[in-house]
Amino acid sequence: MSETESDRQLIFGGDVLVCDGSTAAQEAVLLENRRIVAVGALDELKSQAGKNTRQTNVDGATIIPGLVDTHPHAMHFSTIALAMVDLSDAIDHDDIVQRIKERAANTPKGQWIMCTPVGEAHYFHHRSYRDLKEGRLPEKQILDKASADHPVMIQAWAPILPNVVAMNSMALQTLGLSWHTPKRVCDVWIDRDVHDELTGIIRGSVTNYYTHDPFWMQIWDKLPLPPDEIWEFGGRAGMADMNAKGVTTIYESHVMEPEHISAYQKLNSEHAMSCRVLTSLEAADMAFHPHYRPTPEEIQARLELSLSLMDTGNEFFRHNGITVARSGPCGAGFINLYEPFKNPYGELTYGYEFLPKWVEEQAIDFCMEHGLRMNVLAATAKDHDDFFDSIKKHDKEEIRKREWILQHAILMNEHDAERYADYGMNVTTCKGFHWGKGDYYAERIGKHTWKDLIPLRRLLDKGLTVGCGTDWGPRNVFEQIQLAQTCEFAVSGHRNLNAGQAISREEALLMWTRDAAKAIGWSDVGTIAKGNNADITIVDRNPLICDIEDLPDTKVMRTIFAGVDFFDNGDLN
Repeated sequence: MSETESDRQLIFGGDVLVCDGSTAAQEAVLLENRRIVAVGALDELKSQAGKNTRQTNVDGATIIPGLVDTHPHAMHFSTIALAMVDLSDAIDHDDIVQRIKERAANTPKGQWIMCTPVGEAHYFHHRSYRDLKEGRLPEKQILDKASADHPVMIQAWAPILPNVVAMNSMALQTLGLSWHTPKRVCDVWIDRDVHDELTGIIRGSVTNYYTHDPFWMQIWDKLPLPPDEIWEFGGRAGMADMNAKGVTTIYESHVMEPEHISAYQKLNSEHAMSCRVLTSLEAADMAFHPHYRPTPEEIQARLELSLSLMDTGNEFFRHNGITVARSGPCGAGFINLYEPFKNPYGELTYGYEFLPKWVEEQAIDFCMEHGLRMNVLAATAKDHDDFFDSIKKHDKEEIRKREWILQHAILMNEHDAERYADYGMNVTTCKGFHWGKGDYYAERIGKHTWKDLIPLRRLLDKGLTVGCGTDWGPRNVFEQIQLAQTCEFAVSGHRNLNAGQAISREEALLMWTRDAAKAIGWSDVGTIAKGNNADITIVDRNPLICDIEDLPDTKVMRTIFAGVDFFDNGDLN
């Protein structure tokens, strides 16, 4: 783009929220050549703009920085859904059959047809298969009407366990499931009818990930893997989805494999980016597979690979970091605790460690020596204690300079928050974890966890920089901002305000703008400031002053990325 007046755009007609934590709302912002060149009073910017400048009057809407999502899994979730039949909004069995029929008509015989779950991913609290007209998933004889020539499966997505899937007859046959299969194998229950025939409904530990059930893992190993080339399409779709939500910068830092990073690199080389993307490589291949135990040589190879990919200066795609995730979600019984808690089937467990502690120690040593950013995914006091034991031999001031990242921070007491602040670490988390899991944290661990569950107030008060993300949902950023104030649980509607962890509306918005950018180390995004990237989101209301109950209804009207309109809902002239 040439630096001429025709490249300029003046945006005005509504509040301009700078989101730097101090500047009052402004009247206008001037963009030129992919950068913000001025923000301030409309008359001043009009005189500066020149006669050929494109002028956009937002007519009472609100102008905010392009949002920064620090944990979206944008590529992952879009890729998972991309090749599937979308049943998320299906209304009944006939609807499901018709959608699968349409896919079957264009799919070679014998090839799997995979379907999304019914309802609102990923917790399915607001809507699930139980909201179908029939109140249940279709059994095999119904799915056989959709196709008898393709194995068909309606998946169950993590993190909810127990869960349920549905298959047609050909899927059961392909997987070797028949009347001879026991009714229960490990924690998988195979439904049968009055004639002892399989119905196609299978329950229990049947999610697409975060299950370590030995029987289901054998079943899952027989299902087709997505081809590597699909990740590029998933990246495009994921970034477009982010744009529709007003997001222009994302941090893809969890379960990122080399092929995922390569897909983003390819999109960047093809000038196909619609978000600024920062990635971090997962420390271990197959980190969540129960039968995998890495060797030091394998971990070293991943560390060296991540270092070789490091790029912290590219305008649209950057890589910096290694991510170590040693424990998982409560719902699957994987969270790592000092005291026993209930797994999905009411049995007591202490949780599960995906990776031994030496992996964390090896990664920390490598990051200290080579300047790679360390991302530790830690959820509990035991996780935190292990991490601080792993770093104790290193100089605290050296670690402070590096601004490492703590991911999730699901349960965080005062002591642990102080320790992370003392080491100068930043935090990325998701208030949606609080919304989606609060009720079953009480059920499976105890209500005593509520005071430490995603404690945003505590993290800020201890001086930590916190950036937020959507992860498992809600995927609506403005609903996440609402949750930071209401601290509401999805199932019971309980508002966890007595825990004292609510924050102000402005603090919450900063966690998606200024503070999110600072947490991931991307300096020229997150605020509407002179010299910053021309990443702008226009919304239909002021998210700082609208009624709190109306906040989730905020509409993204336009998303501008690098000075170009990448999303437009058609409401602006």
